[in-house]
Amino acid sequence: MNDTGANTSPTNSKHTDMANAIRALSMDAVQQANSGHPGMPMGMADVATVLFSKFLKFDPAKPNWPDRDRFVLSAGHGSMLLYSLLHLTGYKDMTMEEIKNFRQLGSKTAGHPEYGHATGIETTTGPLGQGLATAVGMALAEKMLATQYKNVVDHYTYVIVGDGCLMEGISHESASFAGHLGLEKLIVLWDDNEISIDGKTELSVTDNQLKRFEALGWDTHSADGHDPEAIETAIAAARATNKPSLIACKTTIGFGSPNKQGTSGVHGAPLGADEIALAREVLNWPHAPFEIPGTILDRWRAVGTKGARLSSEWEQTLNALDAEKKAAFEFALSGELPADFDEIMMAYKKQLSEDAPGWASRKSSQEALNVINEHVKNTVGGSADLTGSNLTKTVQTLPISPKDFSGRYVHYGVREFGMAAIMNGLALHKGFIPYGGTFMVFTDYARPAIRLSALMEQRVIYVMTHDSIGLGEDGPTHQPVEHLATLRAMPNVNVFRPADAVETAECWELAMKSKKTPSILSLSRQGLPTVRKDHSPENLSAKGAYELASASEDAKVTIFATGSEVTIALGAQKTLEAEGIGTRVVSVPCWELFDAQDADYKLETLGPGTARVAIEAASSFGWQKYIGDTGVFIGLDGFGASAPADALYEHFGITSDAIVVAAKKQL
Repeated sequence: MNDTGANTSPTNSKHTDMANAIRALSMDAVQQANSGHPGMPMGMADVATVLFSKFLKFDPAKPNWPDRDRFVLSAGHGSMLLYSLLHLTGYKDMTMEEIKNFRQLGSKTAGHPEYGHATGIETTTGPLGQGLATAVGMALAEKMLATQYKNVVDHYTYVIVGDGCLMEGISHESASFAGHLGLEKLIVLWDDNEISIDGKTELSVTDNQLKRFEALGWDTHSADGHDPEAIETAIAAARATNKPSLIACKTTIGFGSPNKQGTSGVHGAPLGADEIALAREVLNWPHAPFEIPGTILDRWRAVGTKGARLSSEWEQTLNALDAEKKAAFEFALSGELPADFDEIMMAYKKQLSEDAPGWASRKSSQEALNVINEHVKNTVGGSADLTGSNLTKTVQTLPISPKDFSGRYVHYGVREFGMAAIMNGLALHKGFIPYGGTFMVFTDYARPAIRLSALMEQRVIYVMTHDSIGLGEDGPTHQPVEHLATLRAMPNVNVFRPADAVETAECWELAMKSKKTPSILSLSRQGLPTVRKDHSPENLSAKGAYELASASEDAKVTIFATGSEVTIALGAQKTLEAEGIGTRVVSVPCWELFDAQDADYKLETLGPGTARVAIEAASSFGWQKYIGDTGVFIGLDGFGASAPADALYEHFGITSDAIVVAAKKQL
């Protein structure tokens, strides 16, 4: 690319002016903030202009129109590209003041796009590769919804990725998944500029990305990323294929900056006042900072308003649907639960209390799901190749396949991170309540996407089984120790560890109702006796912790326990009570919900003045806030071992006898 930069041929002058408006806003905002990434928006301005003006179906006046195309900026560091597009096309909340406040406290224009900050931001991006994987989930949601409502669901998902996105491991997981299913309405535009932060990409990667994606079942194209006609031709060809598509857009990072374009120096730092002045000359953009000439702004606003006709026609099509089908579609998009959901779950829990099954909590989870999936028609389950272990499949959830998307179960394959990010996409798209399973220890593989579930306030439910040394012989590689603590440390995540079938049903009920909080269900491999045999019409797990078994006389000891260790705590209570030591047992299925209770309830539940012992087959980290400096924790502060579960509990001293000794020492 020569130094003069802009394509100024008469046939493309309108396009060039529109693309340069993006470049100018990006340069100016980054300069004013004195931080940011101008290179990518300047390099991809031509591609984005063609996409938005020629192809993207959207209506800024109705930003949540269900049948809009989804646009995901996976290379989220180039956020000014997205913010410029939203402002120029007329999204009301993306004002020029917001552009000027780029990266400032309280602005909608955060350093990386944040879902919920402004309309038009479909997902939080910035952790590279996750935007691509999330978009795969959106494309999957479109495909699945279209099988039920083909008259009102017909849209594309477009993604802009950079070299960094394609280097991240999650790009392999998600691209493989999309290619396998043939998600043909997924179109990925690769900013192929051969530059990364350290310098030329050849420092670290020489992959042939087109051949790689072809091998994964994708259609591939390449185009000059600064030639609007070539870009348009490539996108049109991608839309005509029956596979997901990758378009390699050959671009110059920082296009228009005479001294910095094509270098890593333009990636993540302001150009500087002098270089911006030179870039304005090269781009033939003689306008003041943040000034968009009326004629150019009018062209962009015309791009935004043309979607009004399409959204209006769509509403007419929706209103023409059979009343029952229309109601079902709108109800699915609302994310609401059936009006009788509470009643259904109460009756089920009552039956469990009476039957007192001794199921592993993973089995209790499956049984609860059988009830939930029977009545909630838009749940979508799955597993990362552990269906028979996670027990996430029920009789209602037939699997989807490349030839049939009418089911409600997804075989994600051994792709834990990809599964979690794809579930984020399913949730963000709307129409589905996703849940997926793997072993608890592999939350480590899924963690970055769990974090985005929490950050974006999405109802995504993680079914994590084999939750402790109780899984036994598979050994310490598969036995989670620190995982409960690390997940509890994450904001806006409810971590549930139920003690029996009743608590498991309660926790599922809470997870389904938590529309703005993802949930982790930490579930056992080994069988657990029912400890809640007296039916309560109240969901006791909703309190996070509650007195499960009271002392027969004045309490001298309080034992706190979660999950499979509640039974052990009850055994210790029996021994202590037999010796005349009043002992109460508190089940703690969810720390986060307990911490949200009022001070009086928390104080009463914690048992002031009693000796305190906590037991959990996991790390002690965090328990001190409940048991204090003088309390005793019984658990694991090292790794597990390979042996049968009963032998491991005895070996590591996670026993009723250990509780009794610890309580007596305090007394």
